[in-house]
Amino acid sequence: MKIFEEFTYERPDMQEEKNKFKELLEAFTSAKSQEEATEAVESINAFRQRLSTLFELVFIRASIDTNDEFYQNERDFTDEMEPEITAMDTAFYKELVKSPYRDQLEKQWGTQLFNIADFRIREFSPEVIGLLQKENRLMSEYSKLVASAEVEFEGKTYTLAQLEPFMQDTDRTRRKKAIEASTGFFEENAAKFDDIYDQLVKLRHKIATTLGYKNFVELGYIRMQRFDYNPNMVAVFRRQVRDIIVPIASKLYKKQEERIGLDALKFHDENFIFKSGNATPKGSSEWIIENGIKMYEELSEETNQFFHYMLNRNLMDLEAKKGKEAGGYCTYMEDYQSPFIFANFNGTSGDVDVLTHEAGHAFQDYSSSDIGVPEYLYPTHEAAEIHSMSMEFFTWPWMELFFKEDTDKYKYAHLAEGLQFIPYGVAVDEFQHLVYENPEWTPDERKEAWRKLEQTYLPHRDYDGNTYLESGAFWQRQGHIYEDPFYYIDYTLAQICAFQFWKRSRENQEDAWNDYVHLSKLGGSKSFLELVETANLRSPFEEGTVESVVGTIEAWLDSVDDKAL
Repeated sequence: MKIFEEFTYERPDMQEEKNKFKELLEAFTSAKSQEEATEAVESINAFRQRLSTLFELVFIRASIDTNDEFYQNERDFTDEMEPEITAMDTAFYKELVKSPYRDQLEKQWGTQLFNIADFRIREFSPEVIGLLQKENRLMSEYSKLVASAEVEFEGKTYTLAQLEPFMQDTDRTRRKKAIEASTGFFEENAAKFDDIYDQLVKLRHKIATTLGYKNFVELGYIRMQRFDYNPNMVAVFRRQVRDIIVPIASKLYKKQEERIGLDALKFHDENFIFKSGNATPKGSSEWIIENGIKMYEELSEETNQFFHYMLNRNLMDLEAKKGKEAGGYCTYMEDYQSPFIFANFNGTSGDVDVLTHEAGHAFQDYSSSDIGVPEYLYPTHEAAEIHSMSMEFFTWPWMELFFKEDTDKYKYAHLAEGLQFIPYGVAVDEFQHLVYENPEWTPDERKEAWRKLEQTYLPHRDYDGNTYLESGAFWQRQGHIYEDPFYYIDYTLAQICAFQFWKRSRENQEDAWNDYVHLSKLGGSKSFLELVETANLRSPFEEGTVESVVGTIEAWLDSVDDKAL
């Protein structure tokens, strides 16, 4: 059994790889039977999975240590080569969809593979390889810039992740100063953040028009593989959020203001939930993992096997440290059938959220690792987030292990914050629609658009005179906007589904869990709405779903004496 540190990387010779791929593709196109075609596809898949594994190793190791010169150089290499890989994938997809054995192959692997192939073909042309390479370089430039933050606060130097506990401090003045210190980094680099995004927007618009689209919105939906919903359906969902959820979220912020004894809730108060302090884990990172072992052993046999698999292979890097990129993620190395969880533990309740959220992604990867079709290893993003957000709720019965006397605080905050997040999530989505519909906008016009969206979806928000944030620049810290365009509404759609699993798990844990495991095993073999139906959930786009789901959440929150927590 190999551990992560033993996973090997060697830079591939791309000319040799292209020659090898050409031979493999010729074997597929010249196949004389379905059996030969299947064998050829399996060889192509093995080839693609090997390259994918090498690229993921570079990504992980470069994000763990942005000061590692070798892996930073290799990341630059993979940024350049990724469009070349896309070109090979597209060539394969073009042959797959016109194969004389298509009908038999569809029966063997399902129609979703061919839907994916069709969308992949539509998002690429050799004409845009140079533009895609530049897009990759700009995205890496953004992530490296954020990771470079070394912020002075109270005589010490911190990363952005390490500053977060101070933003939840019981001392209001300290919270405000921590926010100002964090914001100060973005303000000092505002011109760089503006320039990177300005280049990305114009570049993506050029890629879209080169491929024959009006603007990047249409291409963005194709990249996200949104097979069964469109911008109009998303706009209707956003309207429901505005009309139904925003008033509830505003009420929750008002309750928070009263609960912590303020005349007016300011931005630096938003993450301070209880007057006596937020719920925090009652031990070290190692202690959290030890309790995580107990939690996943008891939750189910599936999670017991999964979590020990992760631990025994060192497939998690959880501590915040200098030189490490911000945020958290789960990715997958196909040749080793190994998920990997990346996080920045900092002593807040978010540490436990990572252990459940990213583990939800990893559990899905682990559960569908034998599915046999690389395209099916992951579902589309909004479906993938169902796994992560729902795992947060399935593990509720074990939260006392981590929070002890603060367990009720954690549960109340977790549910309230899940609801309050949705308006912000749809604001990020609408912002991106506006930006890519108006690629000629200046940085100031983008910030003005964001400020208007905040007034619509976050009407409670008061930046208390912080000129940088009041200028409409808050979105610059949201990495998805730079690195994964249109990847954000996904969290809100998934949250509506996860809330349903929360409700069902309280009514019948066994049935809800069985549906969740079944959903995880399906991976990406079906589209988003097909997966939702298979899991016995209601579509977030269905009339009445939003109102019924959040009504249940609101009723539970109202039943809690939050001032006593």
